[in-house]
Amino acid sequence: MGVVTEADQAAFRQDRNDGRGEKWTTERVLSIRYWTPTLLSFRTTRYRGFRFTPGHYTRLGLRAGDASRGDVVWRPFSVASAAYEDFLEFIAVLVPGGEFSEPLRQLRAGDTMRVDKASYGFLGVDQLAPGKDLWLLASGTGLGPFLSILRDPAVWQSYQRLIVAHSVRHSSELAWRDEIGGIKDGELFADAKAALTYLPVVTREPGASTLAERIPLLLGDGRLEQAAACPLRVATSRVLVCGNPEMTRELRQWLAARGFATNRRGVPGQMAFEKYW
Repeated sequence: MGVVTEADQAAFRQDRNDGRGEKWTTERVLSIRYWTPTLLSFRTTRYRGFRFTPGHYTRLGLRAGDASRGDVVWRPFSVASAAYEDFLEFIAVLVPGGEFSEPLRQLRAGDTMRVDKASYGFLGVDQLAPGKDLWLLASGTGLGPFLSILRDPAVWQSYQRLIVAHSVRHSSELAWRDEIGGIKDGELFADAKAALTYLPVVTREPGASTLAERIPLLLGDGRLEQAAACPLRVATSRVLVCGNPEMTRELRQWLAARGFATNRRGVPGQMAFEKYW
């Protein structure tokens, strides 16, 4: 994993073009972490004017194809870092031959990329009515926005239970597994009242986890609630979902059939979904 030093970062902040007049800024890659050969997370510098709500996403741009033509490919990525940190963090899967994946594969610490000045999305606790238990249901890189939410001390004050279910194919894809368990030990979380339950779900590696089916199936037969030792109830449970479109669709249908609703016309709901796919 390559790393840019603090001195390099400070010099870059001073020298870079902050994108005045543009809808994006040029940011430098600070570090890259490969969880698997095709799954990586990376950190970039953060423009001082960039603001986001935990759970939201922004757009990243990389030069692709003929560099002399200046072609830039843009893709949406959820922000995984905390709103108070001076860097931005993202997680991505490299797709063979992908228009964005190929330049991303070549990226190294010290390289630059474009970051949209704005953030977007409806996946956040501000979309939810007050509740007791917050369920964060993710597949693959869908964990990214939930890491940002878990890094928000206010969330730990607003709920009694935080339940994270992360579904992946192989155990090596359980990004930030150790970090999630240690978030509450941070200085900013000294007054946290919520209890955390982390449920890894590995579907294609027998014996790697207690839960080994897709999240919709685990909810359907009650095993996810049993593993969390917590019932899913409209009156007390709030649910955020981020992952592949099929999982999102199935969970929306399952939850809606049990009375859960999304935010509508300013009325907070009991569930929210990421919609940038």
